[in-house]
Amino acid sequence: MATIDRTDAVATPLRALLGAAARVGRGIRWYVTTLMGDRAYDTYIAHLARAHPDAQPMTERQFWRQRMDDQDRNPGARCC
Repeated sequence: MATIDRTDAVATPLRALLGAAARVGRGIRWYVTTLMGDRAYDTYIAHLARAHPDAQPMTERQFWRQRMDDQDRNPGARCC
């Protein structure tokens, strides 16, 4: 007669719950970093590669300097 291992029965829902929690955590992290602009340089590089493959990209330092200068010239809607 076969025996049922109860640890597998408990581990499967627990693994599913932990996997779901990890996915939620990654989603929250993606949302916050995107909202705050942390991924702006990555987005710029991806766009440049897709739309202008022959163009030389700015360095990350140049990109952020230009972005801050643009925001200072055109404040728009922001908190500070």
